Formats: sequence, C-alpha cells, structure tokens
Amino acid sequence: MRQFSFALGSLLVLLVALAAPVSAQEKAPAKAKAAASSAPINLNTATVQQLEALPGVGTRTAQLIVEHRQKNGGFKKVEELMNIKGIGEKSFLKLKPMVTVTPPEKSGSDR
Repeated sequence: MRQFSFALGSLLVLLVALAAPVSAQEKAPAKAKAAASSAPINLNTATVQQLEALPGVGTRTAQLIVEHRQKNGGFKKVEELMNIKGIGEKSFLKLKPMVTVTPPEKSGSDR
C-alpha cells in the first residue's frame, strides 16, 4: 500500500510540473499578446497608447515617436524608428514586424 501511495504522489508531482509551463504562458502580459496578434501599427497615425502596446516601448518612448513624427512630417520608412532615443538596432529588429509606415498625407493639390 505504501508503494502505491508513493507512486501516486510521484505521479501527481509529475502532472503538476508538466502543467506549470502552460500556466506561465497563460499569464503572459496582455501587452505582448496584443502586439503579436494584431495588425502592424502605423508609425504615422498611432497614438501614444497604441505605441505603448509595442514590446519595450514605454510612455516616454511613445511620446518621443509622436514628437519625431510631428517635427519631421512623418516617417518615410520604419528604419527611421532607430532615430528615436532608446531604440537601437536590437529593439528595432523586435519591433520591425509590428510596425508599418504609410506615407503622410500631402497637403494641397498635386495635380
């Protein structure tokens, strides 16, 4: 009977250990899940709150992105994101698939 109890206890420990990684994945930050599953964020139209949803982008960095966009008339290519203080090549490579750039609207008539 003792051997049966020991075997049952060992089996329970094993089951709990196998279930632990699933629980950890379920508790992953919603921010990372949202950024990974949604359409790319347009750097020329995104709000500070939308930019904050990107991994590694906090409030200050999001504000710097918006300021850069306003000062420079919008982003022409996603690589310009590396001109933002705090976004280096490593960070950019993580963000690149999650962002896009559509050309800023031209004012006036070009006919």
